[in-house]
Amino acid sequence: MADGGGFTETLLIITGTMGAGKTAVLAEASDILAKRQIFHAAIDLDALGLAHLPLAAAGDGVMYGNLRSVCTNYAAVGVQRFLLARAIEDEARLRLCREIIPAANTVVCRLTARIEVMQRRIETRELGIARQEYVARVAELHAILERAQLEDFAVINEDRSLTEVALEMLVKAGWISP
Repeated sequence: MADGGGFTETLLIITGTMGAGKTAVLAEASDILAKRQIFHAAIDLDALGLAHLPLAAAGDGVMYGNLRSVCTNYAAVGVQRFLLARAIEDEARLRLCREIIPAANTVVCRLTARIEVMQRRIETRELGIARQEYVARVAELHAILERAQLEDFAVINEDRSLTEVALEMLVKAGWISP
């Protein structure tokens, strides 16, 4: 773990473009695991980096530092399984997540849906000044993730319940049995 306490049991990274449902599936997977009494921590990495920082602190460094602190705190109370939601765009960012949460087993799940579906979700969800910027980012980020191919498996998050999507992901990741 980030505090030098050794390896965690498992890390499941949920990646995908904006509107793929990373945060919603993260929360549903956490609820499923809690009902089964499986101890874990579910972390939305974007939430740890929601800030406007001075230029000297700009970039993802503070966000990843926050992740390190949060994971150290969870590890201190015995958490050995981590769910992490974040659009992982390249090998360097994936490596950084693995360094911060060094797990015996790391699995990357990419959530997918049609671009139009993801854009519609963003249009519905984002009502503020950056709405159009976020909608445009969907296709751009989709192309980046297609090129990177960092996932171990993909799960389609479209035309079915959130519970079905989260269950499929957890089964494919080996966290629960079918």
